[in-house]
Amino acid sequence: MRPLRYSINVTLDGCCHHEAGLPPDEESMRYWAAEMERADALLFGRVTYEMMESAWRKPATGSWPDWMAEWQIPFAETIDRAKKYVISSTLSGVDWNADLVRGDLGQAVQQLKQESGVALWVGGVTLPRALAELGLIDEYEFLVQPVLAGHGPTLLAGLGERIQLELADRYEFRSGAVAQRYRPTRCGLT
Repeated sequence: MRPLRYSINVTLDGCCHHEAGLPPDEESMRYWAAEMERADALLFGRVTYEMMESAWRKPATGSWPDWMAEWQIPFAETIDRAKKYVISSTLSGVDWNADLVRGDLGQAVQQLKQESGVALWVGGVTLPRALAELGLIDEYEFLVQPVLAGHGPTLLAGLGERIQLELADRYEFRSGAVAQRYRPTRCGLT
């Protein structure tokens, strides 16, 4: 069974808006590219899919845009070529190497997890909260930014039940950010 990993940037005060933390740098982009490479497919909700596609889809010209720094290209290439599943009840179709997933969320994701492969990766805010509620996330990875945002969407806001986690790994960045990887303790799932 493929494990499902939830990964996101988050500020010290829990904000997970993509513009609230430190701006991406070469080290963090290399890290995220490597983390995505560890997955067979990415799961996105509609909002995250549309945001990522607008920023990281390779233009039809075949050349990356001028605004993109050379050190951003490995991340862009990784996310651009990755297999994606988009979970949405409002979209009528998707492309960008993606399949639209509809129906019962728990059944659909459980089926994806049952397929052969290494891992699945999910990002975003709303979809991961629903997956956490269903007990489907096998690993939580937070890249904690040394920033206090003071506003914005917060990590897993509205989670109905407490999920006990144990630290599995951590990595410190030169910027002061810290990547922390946790696994749910089975006795802590309620």
